[in-house]
Parts: sequence; structure tokens; C-alpha cells
Amino acid sequence: MKLKIKKNDTVVVIAGNDKGKTGRVLEVIPDKMRILVEGINIRVKATRPNPNNQQGGLVHKEMPVHYSNVMLMDADKNPSRVGIRLSNKLDSKGKAIKVRYTKSNDKEI
Repeated sequence: MKLKIKKNDTVVVIAGNDKGKTGRVLEVIPDKMRILVEGINIRVKATRPNPNNQQGGLVHKEMPVHYSNVMLMDADKNPSRVGIRLSNKLDSKGKAIKVRYTKSNDKEI
């Protein structure tokens, strides 16, 4: 399934412990329908000493959240659903280009 939220979009968390917080999408995992958001769903993991982390210990790490628990933030800083429509612009083959738009204010992303 193709998700309508992409990397580097700004999203608002609408459910869970971090409800109301905003962040930038760092990674999208479409096969599990999960999204990794900067500063959201931070968990503490114990790590052993390794070449990357000489000391080891507790590491605070962002974990993915489910796609349904976030909404895209529109230009007016409000959460909005996302739609896809054909634009008036044409690509090199003469076909209309698909664009994402926010349903709250009907503007293209």
C-alpha cells in the first residue's frame, strides 16, 4: 500500500502518549504502515558497548508510530487529511501529474 505521508513532511500526532506534538517525518515504512517521526515516541533502550558506542548504557531512541496515529500539517498549521488529484500541469509524456493536497484548505502540498 502506498502511503500519502512522505519523508520530510510535518505531521501532528493525533493519538497515543505524544498526542498533540508535531514533528518531521524521518522515515516511512510502508510494508508495516509505520512512520518514524523526529522527537515522537521516544523509548529508552539498553545497549552493550560496541565500536559505535564505546561506553554502552541507556540510549534514548525514536520508535515508529502507526500511520493512522498521525495527520499531515497544512500550511495554516492545522492537522488535515490528504488527497490526491490530477493537476493541470503535464509531464514529458503529456499526461497530467498527480499531486497531493490538503482537504482542510484545498491547497497543494
